[in-house]
Amino acid sequence: MQDFDPRSATFEAGSLAGDLAAQGYATRPLLAADTCRALAALYDDDARFRKRVVMEQHAYGAGEYKYFGYALPDTVAALRAALYPPLAAVANEWRGLLGQAERFPDSLDEFLAVCHAAGQTRPTPLLLRYGVGGFNCLHQDIYGERVFPLQVTVLLSEPGADFSGGEFIMVEQRPRAQSRPMVVPLRQGEAVIFPVHHRPGVGVRGPYRLTMRHGVSRVHSGRRHTLGLIFHDAA
Repeated sequence: MQDFDPRSATFEAGSLAGDLAAQGYATRPLLAADTCRALAALYDDDARFRKRVVMEQHAYGAGEYKYFGYALPDTVAALRAALYPPLAAVANEWRGLLGQAERFPDSLDEFLAVCHAAGQTRPTPLLLRYGVGGFNCLHQDIYGERVFPLQVTVLLSEPGADFSGGEFIMVEQRPRAQSRPMVVPLRQGEAVIFPVHHRPGVGVRGPYRLTMRHGVSRVHSGRRHTLGLIFHDAA
């Protein structure tokens, strides 16, 4: 697989919006295997990162992750900038459905300027690493008042070769109903696009909010790396 072009038809807002409405998430092939390996190898270069988090120390799960510092690696910066516009179109459609007047800007630079004006200046793209027994508890990635409602995770390791287990999971909390679990199978280099905290649903009385959380099931063998692309910066 060659690196996928985020400007292609499958990344158009309409295609993404349809999958997100039907499934609660969308998956797209994104990166070639050699690009995945190169990104995963950055994990041991501490100069690239502003912060390391050991999950066990915070009851987040078992594993660790590191937030990149600015300037971001070229591939990470390019992906974040290229993926933002089609996701912003979906995010603005969601805001319209939920009766919210404010709209997200067309470009990532414009949106980050809004974040920085609100005191959210720390970059949020990150690499995650899980070993045997590693997992990530259900959570939401909210880092301040300014929140972009969609994010992207790219699997950098090869299932069945580099690791086993470690499925990406989501839970959708529905009003006056039991929660809906989702397991999202991913291939190496594939991206999952999903809500940060909620998405709109449509019922007989009109649109309503579905609360979303995501995590990772326990890794049974090997080592699992992922790239997380969050579009709002942190306070």
